Parts: sequence; C-alpha cells; structure tokens
Amino acid sequence: MEETVEDPPTSAVLLDHCHFAQVIFNSVEKFYVPGGDLTCYYTLTQHFIPRRKDWIGIFRVGWKTVREYYTFMWVTLPVDLNSGSEKQQEVQFKAYYLPKDDEYYQFCYVDVDGVVRGASIPFQFRPESEDDILVVTTQGEVEEIEQRNKELCKENQELKESYVNLQKQNSDIQTELQKMQGLQEELEALKNINKTLDRQVKEQKDYWEMELLQLKEQNQKICSENEKMGIRVDQLQAQLSTQEKEMEKLIQGDQDKTEQLEDLKKENDQLFLNLTDQRKHQKKLEQTVNEMKRKETSSAKRLQELTDQNFDLSRRLSEKELIYSTLQQDNETLQRESDLLKRENSRLLSYMGLDYDNVHYQVPASAEGGAQQKQVLVYGNPYCGIQESSSPSLASIRKCPSCTMDFTADLTEEEHTLMQHVQAHYLECPICDKSFPSSQKQIFEDHVLCHSL
Repeated sequence: MEETVEDPPTSAVLLDHCHFAQVIFNSVEKFYVPGGDLTCYYTLTQHFIPRRKDWIGIFRVGWKTVREYYTFMWVTLPVDLNSGSEKQQEVQFKAYYLPKDDEYYQFCYVDVDGVVRGASIPFQFRPESEDDILVVTTQGEVEEIEQRNKELCKENQELKESYVNLQKQNSDIQTELQKMQGLQEELEALKNINKTLDRQVKEQKDYWEMELLQLKEQNQKICSENEKMGIRVDQLQAQLSTQEKEMEKLIQGDQDKTEQLEDLKKENDQLFLNLTDQRKHQKKLEQTVNEMKRKETSSAKRLQELTDQNFDLSRRLSEKELIYSTLQQDNETLQRESDLLKRENSRLLSYMGLDYDNVHYQVPASAEGGAQQKQVLVYGNPYCGIQESSSPSLASIRKCPSCTMDFTADLTEEEHTLMQHVQAHYLECPICDKSFPSSQKQIFEDHVLCHSL
C-alpha cells in the first residue's frame, strides 16, 4: 500500500497501557541496508480483528506517544476477516521514506483508535561492514604516488584560489543580480503603472468622447427646443395681445358686473327677508306634515280595515253575482218556457176557435192572503191529460256561473251538489272566514299575507 499525505489516527497512549501481544512482527533483522525497500512481516492473532484505518509505523526507540512516528503505511485487511485463525500479513515501506541515520528503530501496529497492538525488536539502518585489506606496493610506485600527490595538492591549491575568486565574482554577480532584480521589479511596477495609466487614459478618453456625444445631442436638442421656444414666444405674444383686448373687455364687463352686484345685494336682502318668512312658513308646514303623517298612520290602519272589509264585500259581491247569474239564467229559462207556452197556447186557442187576446185569467181566492200563486187559465188547463212537452222545466236546467257547467236534475235533488261545485271555484282563507273567487288568486294571497304582518 502506498503512503498517503493523510496523517494516521493517533493518541497520547503511553507504552505501559498498550497491548503488544495482539500483533506479532516476524523475521525482523538487526539492521537493514539503506537505499532499498523494506518489507515488514507480521501476524494477526485470533483475538484481534483489524479495521480499515489501522496502520504500521516506524518509531525511533524511546518514543512515548504514537504521534512520534517517523513514517507509516496503512495495513491491508485480510480476505477471511471473520475467521478465528491467525493471519499472516505484510506491508512494504518505500526506500525514499525510510530513515537515513544509524539510530535504532522498531515497527509498531496502531489501530484506528490510536492504541498500539504490537511492537517489534529494535533494528538499524546502516551499510554492511567491510574487512581490512592489506595493500602491497613498490618504491617506484610510491614515488609516483607522492609526485602525483604533490601535483594534486598544487592543483588543489590552484582550485582553492580559483574557488575564492569565483566566490568573490559570484558575490559580485549576486549583488549585481539583486540590483538587477530590484530594477526589474521597479520596471515591472512601472510597466504595471503605465498599463494602469494607459487603461485609465483610454477609459477617460472614452468617457470624454461619450460626454462629447451627449453634449452634441443635448446641443442639438437645445437648438431645436430654442427654435420651438421662438415659435412659442411669437404665439404667446399674439395670445398676449389678444388677452389684453379681452382684459379690456373684462374690465368693462367687471364694471357692469359691479353694478349688477349692487342690484343683486339689494335683491339678496329682499330674498333674505323672504327666506325668513319662508322658514317660518316651513316650520308651520313641518308641523302640518307631522300632523298629516299621524293622520296617514291612522288612515293606513283605517285603509287596512277597509281593505279587509273590501275583501269581505268582494266575497259577498261574488256570492251575490253568482246568485244573480243563477237567477238570471233561471229567468231566461222561464222566459223561454213562457214564450213556448204562449205559442202553444195560441195554437190551441186558434184550434179551439178562441181568440187569445179575449181570454182572461182568474186569480184564485188564496191570492188574497198575500201568498204569490201561479196564474191559471179561466177555462182550466187545456193540456190536462196531454203529455208534457219535451222542453226542460224551470228547475230542470242549472248552469255554473264560473265554468258554465250544466246541471239538468231538479233543484231540490241536486241543490247540494250545485253548491259544492260552486264552492270548489272559491279560495277560502285558512285564518278567517273570508273566501275569494279563483280568478282573484293574487288578492287571496295578499289577504293571507296580511295575517302574518
């Protein structure tokens, strides 16, 4: 697993409180050669379950808290995580992240809660030791080596002097370079200022051009408005001369109105006197109106009573009209029968050789008692023993005055039926004993409504 920038979870847990026996580190060497990758082998015991954020760190011997790690790597979770057996795991540290000194270090397994679950034995990072080698050389080689050594020393001295000169030149160049850098910075600042000024000048120029255009437009508008104002002034001067003439007329009219005002004042005084009289008269009228309102209230009550009486009289009149219509029909029936009898009587008299005009009627003696009797013939009834005519009798024809329905039975037998039929055409008040013809339905509804007021 590669090392990440994220720091591992740590805590301030001390060594005395850690459980080092839960993770066991295997095959830990006494020292490791620098420059190569380091593989750490460890065993997870059956009583320990690793978690995702567990990590293994390299600590310098003598550490006190888990925050003192030198480097770390995240652990890889085993495939059979829930099995109860021990699990062999490994993690690899890259050479770039390993320590470069020869101090003693150790591996430590730290869980996600920052608790140390295992620690290894100490180890070092150092190269392998080399054995002493015996070198045998000759005198000539030694002299050559010494001569070469002298030359190298001379060259070294020359190099040192050249180095000093180069250092001095370098310092001078650095000083010049710093000055150049300062000048370059000043130049950049001046360039920025120049750009800013150019931009501001351009913006100001654009602004001035825009203002110039606006001023030109305003100037054109002002010129056109000035021309309009000149025309308007001429019009106003013409109107002024006209108004002066009208003013003279108004002054003359004002004088006339002043005279009229004096007349109106006099009329106003007269009207004020009339108004006073009218107010007195108005008070009298108000009193009269109040009296008339009281009378109107009494009249309304009287009108209601008269309306009720009118309804009663209308009902009685309707009944009288019904009776009159019935009697009139009876009279017409009797008149027709009388005419028929007269014609029959004339025929019979002519048949018997008698003159109808010379036949006189006699009144029975019972007429002296004041009771009205039917007229009888002097010579008796010529129809005695003869079958009666097929014409209906007086009481045999009755007609309803409302629907003109005929009742052909005798009055004594069907009088009750006729009265019931006639009453069926009337509307009776459910509150009082008044009745109205069916043609006067609106009057009947108004009458019933009066009872609910």
